[in-house]
Amino acid sequence: MAPSHEKTSSSLDPKSIAEAIMAGNRQMLARAITLVESAKEEHQEKAHAVLDICLAKQRESMVIGITGSPGAGKSSFIEALGAEIIQKGLTLAVLCIDPSSRRSGGSILGDKARMEKLSTRPEAFIRPTPSSCHLGGSGPRTHETIMLTRAAGYDVILVETVGVGQSEVQIENMTDCILLLMLPGSGDELQGIKRGIMEIADIVCISKTDGEQERSATLAQADFEAALGMLPPKHEGRRRKVLLTSALNGKGIRESWKEIAEHFSFLRELGILERRRQEQLSMLLDGLVEDELKKQFLADPQVAKRKKEIEAAVQSRSLSPFSGAAKLVKTFTGRR
Repeated sequence: MAPSHEKTSSSLDPKSIAEAIMAGNRQMLARAITLVESAKEEHQEKAHAVLDICLAKQRESMVIGITGSPGAGKSSFIEALGAEIIQKGLTLAVLCIDPSSRRSGGSILGDKARMEKLSTRPEAFIRPTPSSCHLGGSGPRTHETIMLTRAAGYDVILVETVGVGQSEVQIENMTDCILLLMLPGSGDELQGIKRGIMEIADIVCISKTDGEQERSATLAQADFEAALGMLPPKHEGRRRKVLLTSALNGKGIRESWKEIAEHFSFLRELGILERRRQEQLSMLLDGLVEDELKKQFLADPQVAKRKKEIEAAVQSRSLSPFSGAAKLVKTFTGRR
């Protein structure tokens, strides 16, 4: 608990919170993220005011999405990659999107506990957050959390997704680079790998390639390279690589970071990075408008009243869901 003389995020105005974040106050950053994630209306209003200030002061951070199937070793890979990033003299924020319990809504895994070495480094900020059963591999407020960590001045921001397969493609709408982590032996299962997740990957790393896994890893590397060769390039003029890595002995970690750095240089030189970030802001705007409209729609008393009778009519098959939906929308817009 904070001392009584210390101001908390609940007692400070949005400008003070934003200024503390931009000055590098880690405690205030953590509190602001909690504010952003809160469902309370008064917290949301303050969070939006903080975000407005922080968005105008965004730093030039490298935002990287780390995705892959559960068990691929994302947390171990991030800890090894994070150590390499810090060794380069850079600061690091890690946003771990944990799968949520449908009963409690809380995180199931708690990735911070699995990054023991990285979590003790003063250059690293690690924030586990529940997905709240949100689809897309991210949490419902991941984009906003990225904005706060960018305003805090972190050089590199790693976003570890839940690892749920095809729905991971949503992470592309909020990051600059997607690193797909796969296990050795996955090469002979390419038919089961969704095309969408392969198409959005900028870099593919095969993990746990030490010991007895070396041979199967080499075969998987060839299979993935062939698979990427059959897909259209994500960016004209840049070939996507498949790297062999091991968090256990450090194999391929330095090469992975070098590939990430070269990818960002490529995006900057061609103006792709700034264009992508503008597109991401537009998509975020559209998504937030949809969320707000849905919230107002469901909270409308006339809609709630009519919804029960329309649902009963749909269930009895006297009214189709299509006509029922149209009637509810007309009730909301007042065109009855």
